Amino acid sequence: MTLLIVGGSGFLGAELVRQAVAAGHRTAATYATGRPPGSTPAVVWHALDLRDPERAEAVVAEVAPRAVVNASSGGADWAVTAEGPVRLARAAAACGSRLVHVSSDAVFSGASGLPYDESCPPDPLTPYGAAKAAAETGVRLVHPGAVVARTSLIIGDGQSGQSGHERVVHELAAGTRTGALFTDDVRCPVHVTDLAAALLELASGDATGMHHLGGAEALSRHELGVLIARRDGLDHSRLPTGLRADSSLPGALDVRLDSRATQRGLRTRLRGAHQFLSSGA
Repeated sequence: MTLLIVGGSGFLGAELVRQAVAAGHRTAATYATGRPPGSTPAVVWHALDLRDPERAEAVVAEVAPRAVVNASSGGADWAVTAEGPVRLARAAAACGSRLVHVSSDAVFSGASGLPYDESCPPDPLTPYGAAKAAAETGVRLVHPGAVVARTSLIIGDGQSGQSGHERVVHELAAGTRTGALFTDDVRCPVHVTDLAAALLELASGDATGMHHLGGAEALSRHELGVLIARRDGLDHSRLPTGLRADSSLPGALDVRLDSRATQRGLRTRLRGAHQFLSSGA
């Protein structure tokens, strides 16, 4: 199978590329700025700015993939995060390619106090969440056969493969960063290897529509930070705590993705944080 990984130079994208190559897929990947991040002949790299509709069409047409996985990240930049995926979806549909678009639990406010399953409508609180929600709607409109896969906090393996969440824990423990890990901000963290495997499984199958790919366990950002610190030999007592409800930072409080419906159709197991952050996991 020929795969195109959009955002292949990012944290999740790099793991998607690694697993795709290991599985024997013909793999192409994109990067937004600078030089190609790798020189292995197993991966063909393409420069792609998702704000450029002609370039998106050209890359998809040149690769002619069976499936496209969009793991790009543009933060709250509306042109990249909201509009870019729709351009990509239009190009994939025109080429007859499957599309798996990675979205986020940031599309939810947490106001319900209940787990969010795939049927729950978005109600974002932040510009990033609003951009992600808009992308979901646009992608499904122009590519009705696409998969939209919402996920949560993505965690790696420490120093050799750190996510942004892990870096924050290290910096807070070292005293090189100000701030706090909220005890009332609850998510369903997922390991990057589990998430990438699940996305590739969705890409190679015939699923369509909305899917949730959160980890099997809900815990607060502080609880997650303590697990990361213990795994990495840091003093977790140095991690400052706080309440998001008492802060000026916008964002949801309790967003638990209910991934059970999606999990039932997958071979890949989406582990909980205590499992993948325990010693030797």
